[in-house]
Amino acid sequence: MPRRRGAPVRSVARGALAALLIAAGVSHVTWGRRGYRIVVPDWATRVLHTDKDAIVVASGAAEVLLGVGLVALPRERGRIGAAVAAFFVAVFPGNVHQWRTGRSAPGLSTDRARFVRLFLQVPLIAWAWWSTRE
Repeated sequence: MPRRRGAPVRSVARGALAALLIAAGVSHVTWGRRGYRIVVPDWATRVLHTDKDAIVVASGAAEVLLGVGLVALPRERGRIGAAVAAFFVAVFPGNVHQWRTGRSAPGLSTDRARFVRLFLQVPLIAWAWWSTRE
C-alpha cells in the first residue's frame, strides 16, 4: 500500500507523542507521583473504589503503555491513537479539578498555568487522532 502525503510528518508527530506519553507516565510513577495526587478529584476515589495514589500510578502506567504501543505496534496504530485520545478525555476532569481548587502540581504552579492547561487538552486529542491516521 503506498504511503499517503504527510506520512513522514505524521510519523514524527506520533514519535513525539509517544515520547511525551512515556515521559509523563514515568513522572507519574516516580518523581511527580506525590504532586499528581492533588489533581485527582475526591469523587474519582469513590467511583473507582481506590485511593488517589493508585489512580496516579494506574494513569502513569497507562501513559507508558500507550506511548510504547504507538511505536511498537504499528498495525494497531489507529486503535491506540483512539485510546490515547480517549485517555486525554478521561483525565480532563482532573485538570478541571486542579484549576478549580487552585492546587499546584508538577509544572503547574500558577492559576494561569492551570487555566491554560485546560485548553491544551483539545490539541492533545487532535494530535493523538491525526498522528495515528495513515
